[in-house]
Amino acid sequence: MFIDIPNELEAALIELPLPTWKLDGPFLAKSTMEEYRHELTAAPRFKETAAALRHALTREGGGYAVLRLGNLAKALGTGDRFLRLVTGFATEVAVPFSPFPRWPLWKDIGVKVDKDPGKSSGVGYNAFHMDLVNATLPPDYTTLLCVRPDPLGGGSSILSDAHAAVARLSEQSRVLLAESAYHYGTFFDLFGVGEEYKPFPILDGSDAENGFVRFTAKMLERSGLGQAHAEAARELAGELVRGQVSFMLRSGDYLIVNQRRFLHGREALGSGQETVPVADRRLLLQMFLRAPAGSAA
Repeated sequence: MFIDIPNELEAALIELPLPTWKLDGPFLAKSTMEEYRHELTAAPRFKETAAALRHALTREGGGYAVLRLGNLAKALGTGDRFLRLVTGFATEVAVPFSPFPRWPLWKDIGVKVDKDPGKSSGVGYNAFHMDLVNATLPPDYTTLLCVRPDPLGGGSSILSDAHAAVARLSEQSRVLLAESAYHYGTFFDLFGVGEEYKPFPILDGSDAENGFVRFTAKMLERSGLGQAHAEAARELAGELVRGQVSFMLRSGDYLIVNQRRFLHGREALGSGQETVPVADRRLLLQMFLRAPAGSAA
């Protein structure tokens, strides 16, 4: 699941200035995707690296990958030129887009010590979830680019195979999770993700292998669920933790998660974040991807 960039590809990419991207509404413009693909596929070993990335995300048992782009980040910095290269890799998977009109294509996720600790920008444990869980068309992929890891050594990424976790549940729990009894969060000012889905089933019956498992652990505390449905969701939460993998993202690492297969979260950051200058705290950039219509994410 960890993909290193061949030396000859790194050298070529350092010398490859991709043009500024253009958007078509919330989505990366088709003309930009074609231009990036034309430039990148000419680079040595790019095609095989992109194929390895797609295979890791879609193969049986797969569903996430980490591109090791640290050497490129060191050579180019983490500004616009580097982001264009990362976006180029993303276009080999699906169509980049931003569902938030008030945010650019890449959204900052920094650290705010006064935020809810369980939020993405908080300092505490961020439990397993899928992004935009209450949208009828959630992003097929969520991606996170590590600009700076936590200088205090915390914040490991955690991932869990959602369908494998569901397979370990009791039949009674699976029946309850397939009922439209769950709800979480608000829904406003969003593009490209359909309509609000409320209430929704955790188990999307459209595809037992690749359907969304619409889960966020926060619903256990904030959604006022009935006892039976809450217990089924708690059983799933336990199985997700049981099957989790964890790893620390390094500067330049680009994590891509297939939301139809894996759920993600984060361990707590290192204690004492208030002593770290804001400019030195952990920083991730997030971008979402939409699989083309008719394709399997």
